[in-house]
Amino acid sequence: MMKALVLRDYKQLSLDEVPVPECGRNDLLIRVKACAICGSDIHGMDGSTGRRIPPIIMGHEASGVVEKVGSDVADFKPGDRVTFDSTVYCGRCFHCSHGEVNLCDNRRVLGVSCEDYRLHGAFAEYVAVPQHIVYHIPDEVSFEQAAMVEPLSIAFHALRRSSVSLNSAAVVVGSGMIGLLIIQLLKIAGCKRIIAVDIKESALDAARKFGAEITINSSKTDVRAEILKATDNRGADLAFEVVGIAQTLKTAIYSLRKGGSVTLVGNLHPNVDFPLQYVVTRQISLYGSCASSLEYPDCLDLIASGKVDVESFISKAAPLSEGSEWFHRLYKGDSDLMKVILKP
Repeated sequence: MMKALVLRDYKQLSLDEVPVPECGRNDLLIRVKACAICGSDIHGMDGSTGRRIPPIIMGHEASGVVEKVGSDVADFKPGDRVTFDSTVYCGRCFHCSHGEVNLCDNRRVLGVSCEDYRLHGAFAEYVAVPQHIVYHIPDEVSFEQAAMVEPLSIAFHALRRSSVSLNSAAVVVGSGMIGLLIIQLLKIAGCKRIIAVDIKESALDAARKFGAEITINSSKTDVRAEILKATDNRGADLAFEVVGIAQTLKTAIYSLRKGGSVTLVGNLHPNVDFPLQYVVTRQISLYGSCASSLEYPDCLDLIASGKVDVESFISKAAPLSEGSEWFHRLYKGDSDLMKVILKP
């Protein structure tokens, strides 16, 4: 048996004794050392998303040590420090064969339970995952930092989906954690001007820390007018929308020059009002960005080299036994918290 933080009912989390997961012949049994609380877990625990149907052990941003390997596992051994993708892809379907594992026809996500499947996650002492989604952690990367690879991979994938190039002028709408990671990556990519947009001054302060040259509070300022001033009256080359509501989508689109592009990362609302004619007549390109696709090795290298700072996002590391308390603090919107990591 092992201890696990179980969502027993909506908004009700308890530390329970549950069976240790079975380790199949292609699986690794991993002793969890760190598992970060994701925003999707917070939104999911009240039933609003329909993707955390109780009972479920949540948690998909994690790292740990290999405890046991299946009979067909070749590249890992007990004692290895590892992290793993949040997406369990099949490796056989059309999309997997074309390198689009995030679009796998049989895709499942750790710590998610919906109408189609239930797959327990890593808010537990142990988790079992297939070897093909597991990666070795470089010596320079801590378990806590490795638990941050998943959100970094989302930002990294968004950049790969975009039209970013050297000397681009880029706008990031939404300076939460993913937006701030995108800002760091845009700086590495050589963007000549990075503009961050948010409604919170604290978020804009963080955006400046991570590389934004210009910050705009959209609750106080005409965003498009400010961006035109900063871009020779043309508009930005590209934008990233990292919230997912109608107002921020419009802000991103209206910030662009003719022929610009916007990468859509946020999806808080499933449907939004959309300025179709503006997009068509200005020939604006839209790129959807879903999760990540085999970007973990690059992200681990960026953390190991110190080029990307993930440490600053970790607000608290707490024992798994305090998980319910920290979940509810995040659910209530504790403004002092960015990322909480639970340690079994």
